[in-house]
Amino acid sequence: MAYPKGPKLGVDVGTVRVGLAACDPDSILATPVRTVGRDVKKNSDIAIVLREARERAVVEIFVGLPRTLKGAEKASAEMARTYANLLVGALAAAEMAVPVRLVDERLSTVSAHQALHAAGMDSRDHRKVVDQVAAAGILQHAIDMEKSRGTTVGTLVPAPTTVALGSTGAPDRGKDDQISPVASPGTVL
Repeated sequence: MAYPKGPKLGVDVGTVRVGLAACDPDSILATPVRTVGRDVKKNSDIAIVLREARERAVVEIFVGLPRTLKGAEKASAEMARTYANLLVGALAAAEMAVPVRLVDERLSTVSAHQALHAAGMDSRDHRKVVDQVAAAGILQHAIDMEKSRGTTVGTLVPAPTTVALGSTGAPDRGKDDQISPVASPGTVL
């Protein structure tokens, strides 16, 4: 499957902040866009990602999946997976058919700090922009891999399963009905 051409978003998810980056319609250069506060109660940051996606008419969103150097996943990877699932659900609810893919982001934040230091930025000021610079690194890596391989990269986050709601607004569970959880994505390229 050839990779989609057009603007794309990169997302770096943290416990406190979410960094956003975007690329041009030709998918040549990823640039930092903004850093937003992570809002785990209201998910207002998800709404901001959706707004950016709509305004830029993006064709793909890449969410960084942090792994250890040995490829293991820890709590931060689960947080990124959960965020990606929330994003897919919000896109579906907004009737936006934009695929979300998880991509390996090992050392993206470390690289972002190094780039900011090399650019002469004081390390005390890194916090304001490091997440969006990391998101740009995630996105640039993804678009470069897509171009070199000629196909999509990363693991597609599946759309949420729909559940019939009963009159109470709760899932209607007959004796033969089961609610399927969202499948856990497989290997990330």
